[in-house]
Amino acid sequence: MARQRLDRWLFFARAVKSRTLAQKLIEAGAVRVNSERETRTDCQVGAGDVLTMTIHSRLLVWKVLDPGERRGPPAEAQTLYEDLSPDLRRGAEA
Repeated sequence: MARQRLDRWLFFARAVKSRTLAQKLIEAGAVRVNSERETRTDCQVGAGDVLTMTIHSRLLVWKVLDPGERRGPPAEAQTLYEDLSPDLRRGAEA
């Protein structure tokens, strides 16, 4: 099964604008892989892994579908993950 470094995957999936920002985010402990806090940028992720992260005050929960091969256009990047993020607006209306 193909796997990818976490910092590269976040960059390929367009979660962040650069690998440097991805590395800082991971090292700060803002990313969890399968509910475990990850601080190593070389952590390997692959299909089926669930990433939980906070980026720009937004809680994102993404299930990895494909490790990816490059940083492509946004439409291509969205094929790398399934967005499982909770809709926080729904709770505000209730």
